[in-house]
Amino acid sequence: MNRPHDGNGPGGRISRPVLFAYALPAAPLAALGLPLYALVPTYYTETLGLPIAAVGWVLLVIRLFDALTDPLTGYVADRIQPSFGRRRLLFLLSLPVASLSALMLYWPPADAGLGWLAVWGMAISLAFTLATVPYAAWGAELVSDYHGRTALTAVREALTLVGTLIAIVLPFAIGFEEKGFSGLAALGVTVAVLLLVFGSMAVFIVPEPRDATVKRLALGEALALLGQNRPFLRLIAAFFLNGFANGIPATLFLYFVSARLELPEMRGPLLFLYFLCGIAGVPLATLVARRLGKHRAWCFAMLLACLIFAVAPFLPAGALVPFALVCAATGLLLGFDLALPPSIQADVIDADTASSGDQRSGFYFAAWGLATKLSLAVGAGLVLPLLAFVGFDPAPQAVNAAGSLLALAVIYAWIPVALKLAAVALMWNFPIDETMQAQLRTRIQSSD
Repeated sequence: MNRPHDGNGPGGRISRPVLFAYALPAAPLAALGLPLYALVPTYYTETLGLPIAAVGWVLLVIRLFDALTDPLTGYVADRIQPSFGRRRLLFLLSLPVASLSALMLYWPPADAGLGWLAVWGMAISLAFTLATVPYAAWGAELVSDYHGRTALTAVREALTLVGTLIAIVLPFAIGFEEKGFSGLAALGVTVAVLLLVFGSMAVFIVPEPRDATVKRLALGEALALLGQNRPFLRLIAAFFLNGFANGIPATLFLYFVSARLELPEMRGPLLFLYFLCGIAGVPLATLVARRLGKHRAWCFAMLLACLIFAVAPFLPAGALVPFALVCAATGLLLGFDLALPPSIQADVIDADTASSGDQRSGFYFAAWGLATKLSLAVGAGLVLPLLAFVGFDPAPQAVNAAGSLLALAVIYAWIPVALKLAAVALMWNFPIDETMQAQLRTRIQSSD
């Protein structure tokens, strides 16, 4: 069994083979989580014929379920002390649950209804939590260096985008609109296999991080200190707003391209272009963060995304090239959204550990994961019923009124712009920079 690793090797980093082994499961995890909001609403409404508003409400209920399971998972992830390692054991146990859930949700029977979506949606969401909470905490604790953490999240999120591309290519390449064994079902099978293989490789190659806890806090005290961690509150609020902003177009992308731009055959290629450019954006985010600091680099990326995305409602039907440019540019900036906030979160956890003496990475990343899911769920739970309210019909052959299509475009683009601007306001003068993070690490190490 691997010995605990303290994240304080040369430069506070880890070797490249270990880093790659750690990052590998990010690909199937992304392909596990993305379809629930980007593909499942479209498949269950267009192909299976479920009501669009009802599907939106079911997705919102799933996230209310997360409000209970995420904090509990985070608390357990920090408190268990198995000899195999608290991060690795919980992650390993999540793999078979996630694999089964992927098969059931993404390969539904032809007569699957709202109950099937609710049950297996909750199952896949729980499995995703059981995997990602210890996985994120594992990575945050493996590396202690300010920029080394960005390097780790960059590799992990690059593979996240690879998994995202797989989640896009398979359904559309095989046939997204078929009942039975569709492209979505093929994705479920692929995810189930890769999760078991790559997850097991990570567990047996990557060491368990050293636990820097010097005293255990009671749950009430732990919650009180979390509420007093102002950098964390600012970061998670900004992350929620930005995630909400990203979740709206993620939910509406397929509808926007099909109904507003009248380019249904280009939905897959445009999604592929967006996430392919996201991979290129990850190393760019790392480079800019080294020059400007993580929080300022993220802010500039969000501002630029607002400027670019604001033009989308003005695009007429058939505007393939202009919208492809929008997808490419905002995809490039997606790399900043993926690589930088988790690295900043690891620094925020240092602030808590330095003051409390209890290293609670799992608890913090559970809150982080809950904010991620809630932002996506609020997007689906609000905008889908809103589209139904304005008379938008998602059926493939439906003819929508001009007012409904305009409402679709405004919700798709301008509401996210307003949300991102609010996130920038929160993060512009974020207090933890490279100097402060180094001071926090010194305090943590001196208390061991």
